[in-house]
Amino acid sequence: MAVAIAALSLILLMIAAYRGMSVIVMAPLLAMLAVFLTDPTSVPAAFSGLFMERVASFLKLYFPLFLLGALFGKLVEISGFSRAIVIAVIGFIGASRAIPAIMIVTALLTYGGVSVFVAVFAVYPFAAEMFRRADIPKRLVPATIGLGALTFTMDALPGTPQIQNIIPTSFFGTTAWAAPVLGLIGSACIMAAGLTYLAWRRRSLMATGEGYGAPETLVNEPETVNDGAPVHPLVALLPLIVVGVGNLLLTLAIPRWLTREEVTLSLPGMAEPVAVKLAQVSALWAVEGALLLGIGTILLFAFRTVSRRFAEGSKAAVDGALLAGMNTAVEYGFGAVIAALPGFLLVKEALRAIPNPLLNEAITVTSLAGITGSASGGLSIALAAMAEQFVAAGDAAGIPREVLHRVASMASGGMDSLPHNGAVITLLAVTGLTHRQAYKDIFALTIIKTLTVFIVIAVFYMTGWV
Repeated sequence: MAVAIAALSLILLMIAAYRGMSVIVMAPLLAMLAVFLTDPTSVPAAFSGLFMERVASFLKLYFPLFLLGALFGKLVEISGFSRAIVIAVIGFIGASRAIPAIMIVTALLTYGGVSVFVAVFAVYPFAAEMFRRADIPKRLVPATIGLGALTFTMDALPGTPQIQNIIPTSFFGTTAWAAPVLGLIGSACIMAAGLTYLAWRRRSLMATGEGYGAPETLVNEPETVNDGAPVHPLVALLPLIVVGVGNLLLTLAIPRWLTREEVTLSLPGMAEPVAVKLAQVSALWAVEGALLLGIGTILLFAFRTVSRRFAEGSKAAVDGALLAGMNTAVEYGFGAVIAALPGFLLVKEALRAIPNPLLNEAITVTSLAGITGSASGGLSIALAAMAEQFVAAGDAAGIPREVLHRVASMASGGMDSLPHNGAVITLLAVTGLTHRQAYKDIFALTIIKTLTVFIVIAVFYMTGWV
């Protein structure tokens, strides 16, 4: 019965997300429903003392990252830099190689710090134009953008500033550059398999006579793209490079500047000093500092262009950051409540039956990401409930925490992209396609991504590479 209560709450959240209901509303309601079915008298205390406490702790750590990431992405868009990058890559690779070109463009944007949602809006007009020119079936556009945005640049490439690569740093005391060799191997596997699959699908669909313009897919068609780039592509790439290099340099520099385990703040107006554990925040500070440098670079080179739309753009960025941050925070609070229930404790004990620590971690994280339809949500739930167990098992087996970080991060982006995933729904809505028309190819990437996690685990055990 206890397991059924926890499972019911999770299933109802999945159904609510699939039907488009707000997770911000449904997560606390369903969490409290699970508490009510377990112990009705505990609902008020569970809401204030557990759910809201975890929501607040998540936002305290990660909201600045959501905000700076959203603002950086918006400035890349309104400055014309994203458009210049797209046009330059298309010109270099050629319209006939539309699929790898769009993957590279999307990967550059997301690895450079642009959020997945902003990248979708920025790239789609150019993807549609390239696919139209090459007469590639439009149904492959979402999977192509997804390959660049939702797979290796989200959680596999070392140093990526996406939230799925940052969350594990607070639990394992690692940095965004954890396990770089394994991350690069995983990224190469995903790119190779993804491009091979999409090339095969292109040939298969075109062999049946399907080109770009299948009538049922011609929805939300963008206007024809103007090929004149307003910004030199090297200038447009500079903010992305600054974010990447700045992240690396700050990751190395912060521990050298602050050699103590804790940083203590004591100001005259404070009743008591505040201590901040460096292991929990150094990676966050590095990414946030890098994004600030990237924003400064954009303003330096495109101040006149950005200033005309800054008020409107910054409001949109704040709205996006609030929505994304709150969605993830309430899923984190939801996970904390579920993890405290008797049913989850039984599941947790059952997962201990998986003797291998990395397999245990990968299966747990990707399963919860699939249930919630959110990589960051599932990762937060899993690590909030079981990070100490993963660390203890990993330490006992001699597994570096950097490997635990990379496996958890990559596993979160495995089964998360089921039909109720928010990014998948947005991607299909922007491209004007339905799940029936285009989800099959997105799900193929989900399978590739999930299998790659276990390939990375196998590589670690065979070679010891980190």
